[in-house]
Amino acid sequence: MKKLPSVKAVFIAIAVICSIEVFTKLVEGITILSLDCSFTTTGNSVIESIMLKNQTKKLKENERKNQINFNGEELRQEIEIASLKASTPAIVYEGMTLEELAAKLDASLSSTLSGYGMSFAKYSIEYGVDPYLVVAITLHETGCTWTCSTLVRQCNNVGGMKGAGGCKGGSYAVFNSLDEGIEAMIRNLSVNYIQKGLTTPEQINTKYAASTTWASKINYYIDKVRNA
Repeated sequence: MKKLPSVKAVFIAIAVICSIEVFTKLVEGITILSLDCSFTTTGNSVIESIMLKNQTKKLKENERKNQINFNGEELRQEIEIASLKASTPAIVYEGMTLEELAAKLDASLSSTLSGYGMSFAKYSIEYGVDPYLVVAITLHETGCTWTCSTLVRQCNNVGGMKGAGGCKGGSYAVFNSLDEGIEAMIRNLSVNYIQKGLTTPEQINTKYAASTTWASKINYYIDKVRNA
């Protein structure tokens, strides 16, 4: 006579069968779509919800990493461009940098104005006036090719500018420094001549000086400065 299974064994067998059925139902409908284990599910809302959350999280993480990489590359490029610009001096006049232009102007400046090439260079570029023209007028008005006039040495007036101040009997302007006097002269040329269309020595002559030979003398000094 065969021995019947015990009640406990029967319950265990039923539990195992039910577990297998439940597991089968859970994994039913899962389809692997790619080697990176991104997949979709059908027929099981629980599994589908879990996998959708995981996929969404992974996509967001990838998007964040890509954005960081993009921003990092963009920042790196901006830094490289800024560094390149900083290491490449700007050309300001006739193929020269500001420092080169200052050195060239210095070659024509002597006496009290020796070493003031940078003042003439930077203010000429700032106010849009030809630096050769500025230095030429200065040399003609002050005699600084040899020894600067009293107007320069005592009043820091490099352009023969009229104005209240007391220099030479009160008819010429006085400035606190040569740099200030140089800027004032160049600003005056810019505002009252260049910006009004008077750009050549001939055009400036009619308003700047009474002498009809003034323009030819300025042109002489311009050539001298250019070829210095």
